[in-house]
Amino acid sequence: MSTISHGPSRVVEEPRWTLQLLVPEMWTSLAIVVIWLAVLFDAVYGPNIENTTAGGDHSSVPSAVPIALFAFFATWVLARHGFGSRRKTND
Repeated sequence: MSTISHGPSRVVEEPRWTLQLLVPEMWTSLAIVVIWLAVLFDAVYGPNIENTTAGGDHSSVPSAVPIALFAFFATWVLARHGFGSRRKTND
């Protein structure tokens, strides 16, 4: 029985942290977090949307409700674009 010797093992270098800043998923995650933090701060400190009719009826809705709706759509678009699969073209 014989054995096959392998060559010397290679040293694998760790990627530099400056290269990790170029990862698009990190920036996508950061953008989504900032969007929802804006919704949170508006919910805590923002005013209400108030409506008064000519008949005297009065309604009030927190301003975070429509902002959260737009934040949901923005998150959806960012996630599809930032976390979507990258297609490589063969030139």
